[in-house]
Amino acid sequence: MCGIVGGVCQNNITPILIDGLKRLEYRGYDSAGAVVLTENNELNRARAVGKVINLEKAINDKKIKLDGTVGIAHTRWATHGKPTSKNAHPHICNKSVGIVHNGIIENFLELKAEQIKQGYNFTSDTDTEVIAHAIHQALETNSNLLTATQAAIKTFEGAYGVGVISPKDPGRIIAARSGSPLVIGISKKGNFIASDQIALLDITKDFIFLEEGDIADITLDSVTIYDIDGNQVEREIKTSKLKSGQTSKRGYAHYMLKEIFEQPQAIRDTLESRITKDAVLTSAFGHKAKDIFKNTKYIQIIACGTSYNAGLVAKYWLEDIAKIPTHIEVASEYRYRDPIILDNTLFITISQSGETADTLEALKSVKKCSKNIHTLTICNSAESSLTRESELTFLTHAGPEIGVASTKAFTTQLVSLALLSVAIGRCHKQVSKQQETKIVDGLNRLPGLIKKTLEQEDQIRGLAKSFKDKFNAIFLGRGTMHAIAMEGALKLKEISYIHAEAFPAGELKHGPIALIDKDTPVIAIAPNDNLLEKLKSNLQEVKSRGSEMIVFEDEAAQVAPMEGMTILPITTDLGRITAPIIFTIPLQLLSYHVALIKGTDVDQPRNLAKSVTVE
Repeated sequence: MCGIVGGVCQNNITPILIDGLKRLEYRGYDSAGAVVLTENNELNRARAVGKVINLEKAINDKKIKLDGTVGIAHTRWATHGKPTSKNAHPHICNKSVGIVHNGIIENFLELKAEQIKQGYNFTSDTDTEVIAHAIHQALETNSNLLTATQAAIKTFEGAYGVGVISPKDPGRIIAARSGSPLVIGISKKGNFIASDQIALLDITKDFIFLEEGDIADITLDSVTIYDIDGNQVEREIKTSKLKSGQTSKRGYAHYMLKEIFEQPQAIRDTLESRITKDAVLTSAFGHKAKDIFKNTKYIQIIACGTSYNAGLVAKYWLEDIAKIPTHIEVASEYRYRDPIILDNTLFITISQSGETADTLEALKSVKKCSKNIHTLTICNSAESSLTRESELTFLTHAGPEIGVASTKAFTTQLVSLALLSVAIGRCHKQVSKQQETKIVDGLNRLPGLIKKTLEQEDQIRGLAKSFKDKFNAIFLGRGTMHAIAMEGALKLKEISYIHAEAFPAGELKHGPIALIDKDTPVIAIAPNDNLLEKLKSNLQEVKSRGSEMIVFEDEAAQVAPMEGMTILPITTDLGRITAPIIFTIPLQLLSYHVALIKGTDVDQPRNLAKSVTVE
């Protein structure tokens, strides 16, 4: 979601701020801004609606002087208040406090009413402005910006990652986090803050990851960190393995297309050191994993969006392979009810970023109310909040995923969950050596199978043309393919803005068949499994209602062609593990090429953010 960049450096900070914001554009945003402490010890600010390039133009065209060595910048994703210039960050209070903020201050109305009585004027509709006023007020009775910020944040309820500067205490930035991630970049050029290390990769590879409740006092040559109780603490400096080039398009038209084609390598990387020639290494889930898996009687999966769809596939696998009762729920619903958590439950969270607010808060609440559970997160970020909160961690090795619509993160999550299903199944003596060898062989074949499937792009590009004037679509699948159909529908609606729904094919006659007509294309997934004949009957039901159909089939499925039906064989000899992963690929390509035809912003679709760090 929103992006933060800031720093105290030797030279002009503005080019670093703008470059950092550009690197954070993938997170999703609707406006951008920057404020710099000038040589005259004044806060100069520029803001613009839309892309970061609009902010650059505003700075250049209006010749706003943003030269200075201390500054903060922000890309905003609107929560409180419309996407307008006045609501864009940074916010300034009485020319004395400049602030950027990620998160939501839940008690802002109460604070705002009180601050209005105290004489503060509000120039925006945001919740963030109360932070600037609160720190300004605290500065009246505190000796420096650090103690003022420490005093102010005690009044906040909600989530925040903030960067604060002030001409009353020049030469420093105060950074604080509670529920919204912040990192500190350590460099010979100075010290910096960001909501994501990607923003600073051209400056440094050395980062401190602030922990929950931390406040950092940052100057040109020092970083001092205090914990939630105000005690000075040491946080480890870690060297990032990310490379600046990993966040470039490398010749592809869009990040999404690049990431679709990176999936064979991403899966190889995720499997590396996690399997032998014929076995899954349970220790890859942690040194305590074997004992925890042996004692697991129930599994609860919590996730959102694409990660939820991956978890739904895993439910089938875990019950089929490991024979463990498995439940899955959307995190935003789970955390607001009073769930019954049985002893010896393995609580699994899935998230690409590891910062998904609802998933993180669900995990925290479960840990508080139950002592007889164990927790595991499957995540693509080693230093995320979820990895720190979880007992066991399994990292997908998808690499940076910049496109908002998840592709390689999803397939590497599926690979990780397949490994988990086998590991737990073996611990419960439900998976024979022969079965495990067969599954491992299938996983090893995946990169080659995906590469072969990607060769179908030209044919899928042709299929996409029929969606030019379509506004609705239906996806069908049975078993694990229902979850893959859900993922296909999600991708189409995310980036092409076509209303798409997914149904279990057997549910058609219970209502959804009323939606089918000649203007609503139906996309079906036909693997060669024990539900194939049932699916073929469902396809007959659809075709008799006049719909145009696309069927992605296993070559061995041999779906009978009908008028108005396009059948695209994908590959063959797929098992219960490999099939869901392989059939994901054509759906990704279809959504991508439909989006191109519709002329939408593929990598940064409207209203969406890559990492949802607020409720």
